[in-house]
Formats: sequence, structure tokens, C-alpha cells
Amino acid sequence: MQAVILAGGKGARLKPHTEEIPKPLVPVGGKPIVEILLSRMKDLGVTEVVMCVNHLADLIEKALGDGSRLGLNIRYSHEDQPLSTVAPLKLIDNLQDNFLVANGDILTDLDFAKLYQHHLDQKAQITVATHRRLNKIDYGVIGTNDEGVAVSFEEKPVFDFEVSMGVYVFSKSILSLVPEGAPFGFDHLMLKMLEENLPINTYSYDGYWMDIGRPEDYAQAQRDIENNRGLIEE
Repeated sequence: MQAVILAGGKGARLKPHTEEIPKPLVPVGGKPIVEILLSRMKDLGVTEVVMCVNHLADLIEKALGDGSRLGLNIRYSHEDQPLSTVAPLKLIDNLQDNFLVANGDILTDLDFAKLYQHHLDQKAQITVATHRRLNKIDYGVIGTNDEGVAVSFEEKPVFDFEVSMGVYVFSKSILSLVPEGAPFGFDHLMLKMLEENLPINTYSYDGYWMDIGRPEDYAQAQRDIENNRGLIEE
């Protein structure tokens, strides 16, 4: 398998941890988060990785090198300007017909090989790994009509969502939907595919997943590692 890791963002939401290092190099359990991700991918059959980099790219390249230390072949694709999460893929040469894509700041025990095989079995253009997330609202929620009159009330409701894990499998053909040289994100791709009635395949996963996007998520990931070293040690 070939994988593309999106590692070009500034990690603004994770400050102050990202003041001097890029978010993929923020340590969890003593290891950079992206190294944990790459090691798991390697153990599940990934051999080649393309790192999409921009912000503090030199630090990422210095930390990971050519990947030989991790048993991988790593190369780098540089963005001259921020291109969001999908447009950077258009810059990469020699992409396979189907390839994994993942944000460089996630911690998960997802089986990437099973996700990849599911994508192939479904002959999908894109497969989005999803995770069930429950969001509790700590207030009484009032529904109103156009006249501002209450028509419903629910005390501290819990909403159930399937959210994107920031892990996908792409068919290279889908890149024809992506404009050249302009920012284009996963949200743009989803809306464009829905608008054009193109199928979006999903793969629901109920195991461990954490997006290290905010300080509270980072703190939770550190606690999770303390309680389960297996997340980073095979």
C-alpha cells in the first residue's frame, strides 16, 4: 500500500504546543504523533509514504528522513502555498491507482489494511473512515417556529454523529474533480461529489480514534497512552 500523509497545516488550534514544532511532531507517549501513525501503517502493509508538507517542513524532513529508520520509503511533496487537505494530492507524482490518505495528527488502532481492502472490494472512488461521536449539549434546547414561539424542548440532549476520522482511501481518478493550484479541502470534495450525485463510500470504525487537534484532545491522548501503551507499542 501507498499512503499520503497530510502534514502541511500550522496547527493553530493546538497552540502553545505548536509554537515551535509542527503538529505532526508533537509527542504523545514520548513519540511524535506522526511516527506512531507511520509505524502502525508499516506494520499493516504500507511500504511507501508521501508526506505533504509546508509549515516547518524542514523539521518534519529532519525528523523522518527517508523513512529507512521506520522501515518505510518516505518522500516529500512541498506546497508553495497552503492548499488545504485535498489539493496537495494534485502535486504528487507516481500515485498508485488507489492510495491511503491520512491527517498527520491522529492516533488510532484502525486496521488500515482492512479499510484499504474494503475500498477495493467496493470499487469505490473514495472511502471515508468514520467514527461515531456523541455530543452532549449542557443546556435545555428550545425549538421555535418562524414567529419565535417555542414548539419543542429537550433538556441536555445528546446528538449522535458519524464523523470523518481524517483517514481515507482515494482512487486516483477522483483527482479530476480537484482544481489546479487553488486551495481545495475535504469539505469541498464532499460537497462537490454530493452535488454531482457521485457515490461516497464510508467505513465505520468503533475502535480507538483521537484527533489531536485541540489542547484538551492532546491531554486526553496522553492519558490514553498511559493507560494503553499498546496504542504505540506493537
